[in-house]
Amino acid sequence: MSSLPFCKYQGAGNDFLLADNRSGSYNLLTQESIAGLCDRRFGIGADGLILLEQSPLADFSMKYFNADGRPGSFCGNGARCIVRFAATLGIVRQTVSFEAADGLHQAGMTDKGEIWLRMRDVEKITLHSEFVELNTGSPHLVVRVADLANTDVVSMGKKIRQTPPYQKNGINVNFMQRTSVVNQIELRTYERGVEDETYSCGTGAVAAAIACAPTADGPYRFTVVTKGGILSVHYTKKDTRFEDIILYGPAELVFETSFSIKTAAV
Repeated sequence: MSSLPFCKYQGAGNDFLLADNRSGSYNLLTQESIAGLCDRRFGIGADGLILLEQSPLADFSMKYFNADGRPGSFCGNGARCIVRFAATLGIVRQTVSFEAADGLHQAGMTDKGEIWLRMRDVEKITLHSEFVELNTGSPHLVVRVADLANTDVVSMGKKIRQTPPYQKNGINVNFMQRTSVVNQIELRTYERGVEDETYSCGTGAVAAAIACAPTADGPYRFTVVTKGGILSVHYTKKDTRFEDIILYGPAELVFETSFSIKTAAV
């Protein structure tokens, strides 16, 4: 057995276990051990695990695992949390660049203490009769509903996620409702890998904001209200392309701990 330190961070209620793996000490983690760490009954409990690693192209690399222990795609809230974590390691000053599953990103801290994150451009949106499908670093469906508070997010999200087109690789299912406030939406998300509703989803917030894009080109700002807090999404629309996408929101340390892991190498 080997005892390894972990930090738990949360970004708008989306929580993650973070660790500094620049020395390779966490390479012993297996899918089973990561799932055990993320288990809310028998482990520490989290929506995912993120390792900060060396990068030849940027200040660091972000290696993300879903709560089921499988390697994940990009995670917006997790990325903002690892930027905050990197600051405690002396890596982040005003701005930082890092590698993730979908490529290079830039991020930094605002004067108000929030973490901003530059997302990849979105070039393709598929319009279906009942929902919008797009990829914001992770694949998403956005469904508009009239009564979000009484929507059965778990059963409906699970049903959509298990349909044949998405059964193999999974998809995140977002249920969105416009509010009476201009450019404000409420959002609830069923996340693949977690296979449950999470308190917020960063890439989902971006997907929902883009799904609400006005017809006219130009810069837009949306406020996204989730169970775990408020996120802000800024972007510029140019025909069917979305550029200069920035996700803003909180990222905070919850606690630090250590956990005993079986030392069988991957």
